[in-house]
Amino acid sequence: MSNPEPNVPNAADTELSPEAVVMLGKARRSFAVSMGILLLGFMAIGVALVYRVMRDSPPAAIAESVALPAGADVISALNTDGTIQVTFRAGGATMLNVFDAGSGELVRSVQIGTE
Repeated sequence: MSNPEPNVPNAADTELSPEAVVMLGKARRSFAVSMGILLLGFMAIGVALVYRVMRDSPPAAIAESVALPAGADVISALNTDGTIQVTFRAGGATMLNVFDAGSGELVRSVQIGTE
């Protein structure tokens, strides 16, 4: 059947020789160095991933110039929401032209007047 005595080896059987103790120390140091290098590698990968995710995207291209009528006096110019909005006075009328910021094409023209 079964042996009622616990299966615990004697202390004399588990003692290691000095050579075995030295080998276990070397193995532990080798394991610690390997784990340290592995952890540094994982940290480097994590830093690289965070850097790539948090990096700013390049600024959007903006048109170098937009076309206004000859002799127009510019009152204001804004660069917002992917558009360039220019308010100017030409002749006796005040106009607002909205241009696409990327291409510089005229999207909309609005005459501003009083009633």
